[in-house]
Amino acid sequence: MQKDSKQWKRGVYWFIFATLVICVYKLLDNFGDITIWLKNLINILMPFIIALIFAYLFYLPCRKFESFYMKAKSKFIKKRARWLSIFTVYLIALLVILLIIKFVVPTVYESLVELANALPGYYDTMIENLQNLPENSVLNKIDLEGIINNLGEIDFTQYLSMERLTEYVKGILGFATTLFDVFVTIIVSMYLLAERKEIVEFARKLCGAVFNHNTYMNIGKYFRESNEIFFKFISSQILDGFVVGILTGIAMTILKVKYGILLGFFIGLFNLIPYLGAIVAVVIAIIITIFTGGITQAIWMAIIVIIIQQIDANIINPRIIGSSLKISPILIIFSVTVIGAYFGIIGMFLAVPIVAIIKLLLQDYIKYREENKKEEIE
Repeated sequence: MQKDSKQWKRGVYWFIFATLVICVYKLLDNFGDITIWLKNLINILMPFIIALIFAYLFYLPCRKFESFYMKAKSKFIKKRARWLSIFTVYLIALLVILLIIKFVVPTVYESLVELANALPGYYDTMIENLQNLPENSVLNKIDLEGIINNLGEIDFTQYLSMERLTEYVKGILGFATTLFDVFVTIIVSMYLLAERKEIVEFARKLCGAVFNHNTYMNIGKYFRESNEIFFKFISSQILDGFVVGILTGIAMTILKVKYGILLGFFIGLFNLIPYLGAIVAVVIAIIITIFTGGITQAIWMAIIVIIIQQIDANIINPRIIGSSLKISPILIIFSVTVIGAYFGIIGMFLAVPIVAIIKLLLQDYIKYREENKKEEIE
């Protein structure tokens, strides 16, 4: 009987193994169709994915407003504190968007169009200045004229035309091209925020039923710590980008740098990408200022922007984000480069919290292995 039982188990094992091999083969054989199916599924679920992101970003503000409403004397307000907090946060978000559309977008767009139209003139001026340089000038040895000639062949206006800008906006906001998607996204995110405790409690019970106690406790621990890292980083980087953009825009306006608001907005936006984003944005801003205001103004602009970046790196950012993400700058640059190469701008933005979580897991694993080795030695 034992021999028959072993043979039966072996047969079941080989049957399962053969089935898995066939499944893997069919998956690889139809990989193109599966990819198309997954893309279609993601497009269908995109409003729900965006709603989840909104709910995640608005969670902390909603919690703050809910605790504020719970302190009210009115029972009516206390009973509806959660929904009131959700409506308050979304109303503030809507007002901020309207203010940006009203004051920032027109200025940035006008500056972009003006810059695109003026580039040919700036190009001619730069060529003329280079031709008038002394023969023994260091700049002549670098063949800057050849570099600028190559840049001059690029038609920047085609990338900054109204049609192109409209295409860019549609590409960025592809998930919300229809009113239905926007409506679904907002409603679902509101319900996620309203039922957040019930959702978390269900997930906790499900993990408790599926996993053993130690695994369940570890999942809870890493979920809390990962959530804290992601939320603190994402919310603080967005706030920090706004602060840097506003300060830089004001400083450039005082220096009378042409397209100061545009460049401030540009630097604040790129500041969302740690280290590399700020460097790239400042270099591009310096090049544009050389064209529009000359080398002297570009040098002053660079000095002011570098001072603002240093204030941000040493004072503003640490106060906003705290000291929890202690990661080497080399590791940050490496992670931003590698993850960004595979996942684009979103990958660059999320590279730091992803590396912070991996670092946390590795530190705990090393600590666990060291404790085990000590026990074995004792």
